[in-house]
Amino acid sequence: MVLGMEGVEVGADGKIVSYAKFLYPTNALVGRKTDVHNAIPLCRAGVPRSVGGSRHKTTTAKTISSAADIGNEVGELAEYNPNLLDDPQWPCGKHKRVLIFASYMTTVIEYVKPSDLKKDMNETFKEKFPHIKLTLSKIRSLKREMRNLSMECNLEPVTVSMAYVYFEKLVLQGKLNKQNRKLCAGACVLLAAKISSDLRKHEVKHLIDKLEERFRFNRRDLLGFEFTVLVALELALYLPENQVLPHFRRLAQQS
Repeated sequence: MVLGMEGVEVGADGKIVSYAKFLYPTNALVGRKTDVHNAIPLCRAGVPRSVGGSRHKTTTAKTISSAADIGNEVGELAEYNPNLLDDPQWPCGKHKRVLIFASYMTTVIEYVKPSDLKKDMNETFKEKFPHIKLTLSKIRSLKREMRNLSMECNLEPVTVSMAYVYFEKLVLQGKLNKQNRKLCAGACVLLAAKISSDLRKHEVKHLIDKLEERFRFNRRDLLGFEFTVLVALELALYLPENQVLPHFRRLAQQS
């Protein structure tokens, strides 16, 4: 039995569920060059094969721009903030002291045991986001696992960045819990790899093998949960530049 996700209905036992509300009928993909401002993608889940392919000779920056251009054309006013869960002030908590002087401002962070700092950070996070069922330290740990696995599979940084966006959107919606967190992380990586990379069949199989090994779940559950995540994201796999670039820059600094 595949784990579900709160508030997401994918249909089971012969029940038919329509996702037509997530689709936008248009000829935007045909008339994109002549009428960019009025263009709306045919399907929010569809993406040209030329976007983000690891085999293409274009630079990663161009890859991001290509995907972002389409996302921006949707006129998407996203409420998602890519800096929210990666806010550098989160680890400081009550241990931070801000000193304001006449010509400058500085911050002093007193020494504190890592265990106490982690506890304080998670408590502060829980107060701000009571609907999120995971701690901030667990969320960041999952993201590190996603990054390390992607590096092992030679996925591009833009792919990891997109997986982060999918994952954090679901976290902020409160759809993750202790039971489905690893399946969700794996499904986000798999979706990002499929939409941003020109993977061959054996490369997809290798990625699924690594996901199964890293997160310790059954591949049958992963493939079933992939569609659950897709529905939870409302088929919106196109991402505007302002959502992807902050993650990409942080990944570049870590490498």
